[in-house]
Amino acid sequence: MVMCLGALVGMAEAYNAHFAEAVFVQFYSGVVLFKFIGVIAGYYFFGFFGALFGLFLGSFFDRMRMYGSGAINPLQNALRQAVFIETVFISMGKLAKADGHVSQNEIEHVEQFMQKLGMTAEHRQQAIKLFKQGADPAFDIAPTLKKFMSVCGHTKNLKDVLLSYLIVMALADGKFHPAEEALLMDIAAYLGYDQAAFKHILDMVLNQSHFGGGQAASATALEDAYKALGVSRDSSDQEVKRAYRKLISQYHPDKLIGQGMPQDMIAMATEQAKEIQLAYDAIKKSRNM
Repeated sequence: MVMCLGALVGMAEAYNAHFAEAVFVQFYSGVVLFKFIGVIAGYYFFGFFGALFGLFLGSFFDRMRMYGSGAINPLQNALRQAVFIETVFISMGKLAKADGHVSQNEIEHVEQFMQKLGMTAEHRQQAIKLFKQGADPAFDIAPTLKKFMSVCGHTKNLKDVLLSYLIVMALADGKFHPAEEALLMDIAAYLGYDQAAFKHILDMVLNQSHFGGGQAASATALEDAYKALGVSRDSSDQEVKRAYRKLISQYHPDKLIGQGMPQDMIAMATEQAKEIQLAYDAIKKSRNM
C-alpha cells in the first residue's frame, strides 16, 4: 500500500511539474501575458469597457510578441504562406543541385516532404515546378530570398524554421557537401544571420537529427543532446531549461500558423519539436532534473 501511494504521489508530482512547465511556456512565449495585464488594468481604471479595450490592446501586443512585428496583420497570412512555400521548394532545388547533381536520395526526400504535407496533385505539380526552377544552374535565388525577407522577414520564427528545413534537406543524401554548406551560409546571410549564428543553428539541427525516430542510443548521445539545445555540459540547469523552452516555443504550432506557416507544414515542425524534447529528456535524466 505504501509503495502504491508513493507511486501515485510520484505520478502527481511529475504531472504537476509538466503542467507548470507548460503554463510557463505559454507565458514565456507571450500567448496571454499582455491580454491578462490589459484586462486587469483596463477594468481597474475604466471598468467593464476598459477591460474590453485592455483585452483588445493586450491581444495586439501579445500577437506582436508571439509572432513578431511582421505577423501583426492576420489578413496577410495567405501571402506569407504562399511566399514561404515558394521559398522552401526553390531553395530545396538550389540546394540539391549545389554539389553538381541532384541525387536520388534528395529527390526521394522532396517526395516524402510533399507526402507529409498532404499536397493535392495540383499543388505537387507547382512544388515540382518550383524545385526544378531552383535546380536550374542559371537561376538566381537572390530575388526569391529578398521577397521572403520583405514578406516574412519580420516574423519571429519563420527564418529559423526555413533554415532548419534546408539543413535537413542538405543531409538527405547522408553527406554534407562543402558546396551545400557554402550555399546554406549564403542563404543564412540573406536571412540576416552572421557566420557564427549560422554555425550555431547548423550544429543544433545536425545534432537534433540524431534524435529523429526515437531516443539516440549512441555513446555520444548525451553530448549530442547538449549540442541539440545549443548548450554544454557546463551550462547550469536553468540555462538548459531556458534553451529548451526557447526552442520548443519556436516550434509551437499556434505560433507558426499565426506567423503564416501553412497548416500542412506543421507536421514537419512537430517532428523537430519531438527531437528537441528527446534531447532535453536525455539531459534531464542524466542530471536528475
